[in-house]
Amino acid sequence: MDAKRSLGQRWEASRPTKTLTFWSCAGCVVATIVVGFTWGGWTTGGTARSTAREAALGSRNELAAAVCVDRFKAAGDAPAQLVALKALQGWSRGSFVEKGGWAAMPDKVDPGNGTARLCGDKLAALEVPMASTTAAQ
Repeated sequence: MDAKRSLGQRWEASRPTKTLTFWSCAGCVVATIVVGFTWGGWTTGGTARSTAREAALGSRNELAAAVCVDRFKAAGDAPAQLVALKALQGWSRGSFVEKGGWAAMPDKVDPGNGTARLCGDKLAALEVPMASTTAAQ
């Protein structure tokens, strides 16, 4: 006789036990947590702190590299140094900039981690200024 009843009628007639209700709720909680952390964008406090620390360090390095480029351009022998920098491979540009002292910030003697390499990459992207014809005459 149950086969002749509709799904709605069978739903109304069902009486779940407390155990079934508990495990259904527990399964929903677990499913919500799994979906939230995998696809929902949830993070733990440690991951959020780590991401914020990396973002702060990256922005600090960007600022320090911009100051480094300005200090490099202000140097008297900048065109010759730029030619020497461009002749180097990418991995050795950072040490060249460190040795030149352009990456050192006023508040610290040593440049930040990655600042010299970022500065070297930015300087390598610059155009080498042509010697002016009036200076040669």
